[in-house]
Amino acid sequence: MANDNNSNGGPAGRIKTGIAGLDSMLYGGIPENSQFIIAGGPGAGKTLMCFDILYRNAKKGVPCAFIALEEKPEDVIRNAKAAFTEYTDIDELIQSNMLVVDGEDPATRISEQEDSETYSFGNIMSDVEAIAKTNNAKLVAIDSFSVLRMLIGDNLKYRKSILAMINNMKRLGITSLITTEIKSSERKDIKFGIESFVFDGIITMYQNGQEDKRTLTLEIIKTRGTAHSWTLSPYDITAQGFRVFSLEQ
Repeated sequence: MANDNNSNGGPAGRIKTGIAGLDSMLYGGIPENSQFIIAGGPGAGKTLMCFDILYRNAKKGVPCAFIALEEKPEDVIRNAKAAFTEYTDIDELIQSNMLVVDGEDPATRISEQEDSETYSFGNIMSDVEAIAKTNNAKLVAIDSFSVLRMLIGDNLKYRKSILAMINNMKRLGITSLITTEIKSSERKDIKFGIESFVFDGIITMYQNGQEDKRTLTLEIIKTRGTAHSWTLSPYDITAQGFRVFSLEQ
């Protein structure tokens, strides 16, 4: 691995998440200009993890954009403040335009015209691109891709649409984190969809155990073109952000 460092303190060609255990599992961080899926069931913390990574990078001077497709932007901010109570400068980062939080309910984009599925998907992705350009974001989170999946029922159209989205992100020099729901929070029941084959990386978050005693764990399923840890690591969500307890540390 190269010894040169990029602007936010990571190895050249990588963007550090800022979460020490996760960066260790990624062998230095997320490869620049790659598009990663953050998958998990309800309550796993997908949205919060994306916000945490963007927050940590924005503090280091990397322009970031969080694009909400299922919640109002103000709800995303409020939930992040409630979870990360020691992040007292969230508003400051937003006001300085280092961290943009924006979005729109995709239901308002559904068109009545022919091929409205692809039309709506394309319009949403145009909005995503426009939001990212407001501060020349280098790191973008989209929450959640599951909403976009519902817009296109045909698998071939869906695959073509997400490939076009990935190519646009790469053309703009954007590294993205895209959340998606999985039907089961148990590792043994996970089934991978089309997204798993076309995106550059996958981080999957699980809730294991019984209802009264559940353990949060994550693993890196895939990082295209580079090595990564294969261990299953526990994590916690604290007032100071995520903690990943990796054996790689």
